[in-house]
Amino acid sequence: MLIFFFPSLQSFSLVLIVLAVRASGFMWTCLCSQDLREIVFVIQSQSNSFHVRQAERRRADLLEQAQSLTEKPPVVLLLHNLSDNEGDWSILPLLPYLSQSFGKNSSWIVFLEEETNVKMTKLVQVLGKFDQNKEWFLGKPLHDEESTIIHHYAFAENPSVFKYPDFSAAWALSIPLVVRLANKVRDEPLKSDFTIDLKHEVALYIWENGKGQHLTAVPELCTEPDDSPQAQHCATTLRSLPPLCGEPVSADDVFVAVKTCKKFHSERVPVVKKTWEKDALFLEYYSDHADPSIPTINLGVPNTERGHCGKTFAILKRFLSDDVPKTNWLLIVDDDTLISLPRLQVLLSCYDPFEPVCLGERYGYGLSQGGYSYITGGGGMVFSREAVVRLLKSGCKCYSNDAPDDMVLGMCLNALGLPVTHSPLFHQARPEDYARDFLAHQVPVSFHKHWNIDPIAVFNKWLKDDLRTTTAGGLNKSTKTEL
Repeated sequence: MLIFFFPSLQSFSLVLIVLAVRASGFMWTCLCSQDLREIVFVIQSQSNSFHVRQAERRRADLLEQAQSLTEKPPVVLLLHNLSDNEGDWSILPLLPYLSQSFGKNSSWIVFLEEETNVKMTKLVQVLGKFDQNKEWFLGKPLHDEESTIIHHYAFAENPSVFKYPDFSAAWALSIPLVVRLANKVRDEPLKSDFTIDLKHEVALYIWENGKGQHLTAVPELCTEPDDSPQAQHCATTLRSLPPLCGEPVSADDVFVAVKTCKKFHSERVPVVKKTWEKDALFLEYYSDHADPSIPTINLGVPNTERGHCGKTFAILKRFLSDDVPKTNWLLIVDDDTLISLPRLQVLLSCYDPFEPVCLGERYGYGLSQGGYSYITGGGGMVFSREAVVRLLKSGCKCYSNDAPDDMVLGMCLNALGLPVTHSPLFHQARPEDYARDFLAHQVPVSFHKHWNIDPIAVFNKWLKDDLRTTTAGGLNKSTKTEL
């Protein structure tokens, strides 16, 4: 038995306060320990070396935070390491594995991107507000302002009614929901051939035509910059600027190939010349007609109404020939692609040109049935010289000149075991086709299509940088503020 003597009531009160604080601290440690053991973090990582390093840093940060709270850390998985299945990045085919591995001893699967900062104690508190024995789909909601082609014009009458998660803010599934969805995936083959906008398609699958779970908005899942005053209440945040990997790649190390055809020489090519052409040191226009006034080069491949595989493979061969300057990087774009080359040069500083890098906006075809990923062409396709060398050495070729070039390249890369590297800064569609809150935390590299817009105005608003005011990170501060 311990006997305390208190010379005054004030001292007695002070001891009670100290004991209460210690007790509450003990209770918090126990609670946090229990909750962390029941959370599985899945970092949506990629196999490119730069992204592996980013994901490993994120995992190390999560585990370091957890170590200060509990002796038993949570499970932190890197998505690209889980299996050899190319479709793992599309999440849904992965659900049976997550259910089988963690369905009995866990409560939550939390997905986050490589750049998502997590405040561990805050996140545990947030998840604690929800009954883990029920089905929950949690995230920061996005919605379309108008029906869009990238979502197959879903909810055309009222696009804003459907909410889907911003992956950058992290998103979570309760284990009961994971288990039920996993059983559904096992029993019913995934139907969609194409994976275009993963976050929207995952939400649609979970929603199940109104019979499943709607996304529950969680205000603490944020995309605020981590140094913003508005981030005080947030459990997740983002870096205030994209990663700084060194000096931007020099303009003389990027060769730009613009695909065009005679009927667009007077309509689309002038837009390129008035917007981003001036930032390219090495650029050629490839057409079905040689026009010296532009000038364009006829590669001997007739124009086709559908895909442009023949033209693209001719460009790849020309890139490795002595007919063009030798550079480490090849950018292939359409004549209606709007792109910021200075921003691309900053982005490329993060990648090793001596690796087979294939970079752009990633789509998928037949991922649940052993399909493949590919870079969608309209947003721009970037290849390191090493990637082009391996592609052409493999003997891969078009099955017809009008085959879809981006998809054929995807099949070739898949056969070679070369990864497609995704960047959300490339966009296959117009700014109007993306959720406003999604673009708000980006400094985009490209957009595509001139349909129903003023392309020069779009370029000036979204992609134009004044290099004289460029920051050390290579991005215009005023542009970042506007976005």
